[in-house]
Parts: sequence; structure tokens; C-alpha cells
Amino acid sequence: MIKAIDINKSYGSLQVLRDISLEISQGEVVSIVGASGAGKTTLLQILGTLDRADSGSIVYGDVDVTRLKERELARFRNESIGFVFQAHHLLPEFTAEENVMIPALIRGDATDKARRHARELLEMMKMTSRATHKPSALSGGEQQRVAVARALMNNPMVVLADEPSGNLDSQHARELHELFFTLRRELGQTFVIVTHNEELAAMADRKITIKDGENIE
Repeated sequence: MIKAIDINKSYGSLQVLRDISLEISQGEVVSIVGASGAGKTTLLQILGTLDRADSGSIVYGDVDVTRLKERELARFRNESIGFVFQAHHLLPEFTAEENVMIPALIRGDATDKARRHARELLEMMKMTSRATHKPSALSGGEQQRVAVARALMNNPMVVLADEPSGNLDSQHARELHELFFTLRRELGQTFVIVTHNEELAAMADRKITIKDGENIE
């Protein structure tokens, strides 16, 4: 479903990624691990079209996203890719429900339609009772559940997660990890997760190790 082909990326004289190639199948949960500075987050950002490789291709289905212009790329990103970050990046002035709705509103969906779907997702996250709360009134684990719901809002091809449980205690981290696999089972959702958490990495269907900018399956 997703292919990265001979990805190279440098910042100045520092080469961060060297001829990275990988494939991710529909419904797979893949972890990406490696030492700090190995290039994991850079790879995830390139897979998510947040950054461009110096050379190589990223292909989603039959779409080579490296060939898209910026406006086309922004639309593709909004409709096809969900993101979950270590820092949840919820907007503090909006409720949990409103935060979840944002990707659909950017896409142009009607407010009522977006609200219905947001409520369905929050129910799936067991967050219905917290839907009208703003992020400051939510725990770290609750905020990440809202962030996951937001990532799923436009039914993306893949959810890319960068250290999603990095700021959570062990109990909430475990609950978040289990949630990913529940969503894969119930929705067929694909996840690519950069993590230092050994428990999460071991749970994944496949673990990709990045070392010195190269991938070692």
C-alpha cells in the first residue's frame, strides 16, 4: 500500500537517511526503532509528506506523492494521512469534540456531519463524557486519545505516530498501545509508529530498525 523507494535526506553536510526502502501493507502495525539521531523522525516526516526527500519516491497506492505540487500534497495529506505526536498538539481554545472535527472541516465537510463522526470516534475512544472538555481539563492519556480520534477523522490510509506514548505513564502508555491494535482489528487501520518503547515495538507486526540512516529489518 505504501512504498518508500531509495529515500535520501541530508541537512547541510549531514546525511540523515541513506537509500531507505520499505513497504507497508494495509492493516499492518509497523514500529520504527533506533537510537536517537538515527533518522526515525525524519523518515516519518517524509512518509507523512511533512518534509521532502532529496531523492527517492514515496508511493501511496498508485499515487507518487513526491510528484505532487504543494496544494495537491496538502489535500492528499489531509485526506489520506493521520498524525499522532508525542505532544498531542490539541488546540487549547477548543473542546475535545471540536479538536477532533478540525481535519474534516479543513476538508470542507459540513459541520453537522463532522460533529456526528467526531462523536462516534470519541465514543470508540471511551471519551464521550469528556467531549465538551478543553484540553487543559483532560489527563495526558485522555489528550492522546483525542489526538488519535482526530487522526482518524478523515478515514486515512495510514496513521503515523511519533513517540505517541512518550509523555505518558506506564499504565496510560499500555492503554494507548492496546488502543492501536483495537483500531486495527475494528477498522483495519494501518499504523506506522516511531517509538523508544520496547513493549510497543515488540507488539507490532513488524519492527524496522534505523541505524546510521539505513534501515535494517
